[in-house]
Amino acid sequence: MKSFRTRFAPSPTGRLHLGHALAAKVAHDLARKNGGEFLLRHEDIDGSRIREAYYAGIEEDLRWLGIDWDEEPLRQTDRLPAYAQALKSLQDQGFVYPCFCTRRDIQNEIATMASAPQGPEGPLYPGTCRAIDPLEAQRKIQAGQPHAWRLTANQAAKQSGPLTFTDLRFGKIQVDPLLLGDVVLARKDIGSAYHLAVVVDDAFQKITHVTRGEDLLPSTHVHRILQSILKLPEPQYLHHQLVLDETGKRLAKRNDALSLATLRENGATPESILQKIQLSSAI
Repeated sequence: MKSFRTRFAPSPTGRLHLGHALAAKVAHDLARKNGGEFLLRHEDIDGSRIREAYYAGIEEDLRWLGIDWDEEPLRQTDRLPAYAQALKSLQDQGFVYPCFCTRRDIQNEIATMASAPQGPEGPLYPGTCRAIDPLEAQRKIQAGQPHAWRLTANQAAKQSGPLTFTDLRFGKIQVDPLLLGDVVLARKDIGSAYHLAVVVDDAFQKITHVTRGEDLLPSTHVHRILQSILKLPEPQYLHHQLVLDETGKRLAKRNDALSLATLRENGATPESILQKIQLSSAI
């Protein structure tokens, strides 16, 4: 194993677009320039939107761009036991609690609050289920009531203590453990969610440098807490700028006109795509 490892982790819910091209290129080039390895991971735990054809489509798009990877691509659906083990560790340590709220329940609760907790992109979960009696919560679970498992952010932060992370673009950053509040780590129907799966997989794949868009910078605060309490290694980070459209707004993920497959059909070349993402974003 080489000491420098990065990864690109798209979800096979559609074809890659320009934003994906930039993310893959940044991770690939950072690894290659440092004599390291670049891995491909399919984040496919949300089975409702996954299509088998998209796995091959993603790999086809990457090869067309001239981006190669080391090792067999990892699928998160093959890793469910590892996520369950990590969740159990958090449960045993008392760092998660079951949440039975629907989205509408949460919206209604926030609407009644004079001062709802705020995050980078709006109101946070107000902690409605945090104080439910454990016996009552267990009764609901045994009755088959849908639920999610949320991180008890304040308690986890007390256990982890002050934390930082190093970003190759922004430097050393102090972790704010309450930035995203009590985030969802797993759901009854899926068994895991993004925040838990990503830190478990990064450790499993021995990723030394996590590269991703700057829109995910707030998530890193949660990931550092999870790495600490799960005793997982701490990677370095690079949160790069995003590809923007002509109006200066972030690209819409579902804009098929900007998918690499559509652009290729309309005459785009790999060179023109790479030039386009370099012009519209600076790392």
